[in-house]
Amino acid sequence: MSVRRRLTTATGAVLLTFAVAGCSGLGRTMVGTLTYETERDLVVTVTSPSVNGCHRLAPSGATKVENNTLVDIVLYRTRDCKGGESTYLPTTLSDGIVPGSLPWRSYSVVH
Repeated sequence: MSVRRRLTTATGAVLLTFAVAGCSGLGRTMVGTLTYETERDLVVTVTSPSVNGCHRLAPSGATKVENNTLVDIVLYRTRDCKGGESTYLPTTLSDGIVPGSLPWRSYSVVH
């Protein structure tokens, strides 16, 4: 193998490493919309939220959620994505609370 070809291969490997490292640092999103309705019948649409962390819904909570993103989510009745009463909501589906139950107040992404 010639010196020039080895240098080209090595340079390509270094550039590929930098490209992969650079992309992994970018904020990944859910790609799509998450739409929810509050107890006051206000409709809120969030476009491509981050896949990281816990996301709070409106202060009054959500009574219905439509997941039109590319990822599944888990809905919680607490503001901090904790607690036993959670609801799994797959991509492209919707769900509503049972009358008399607490609204959902946060969600996280299933990885």
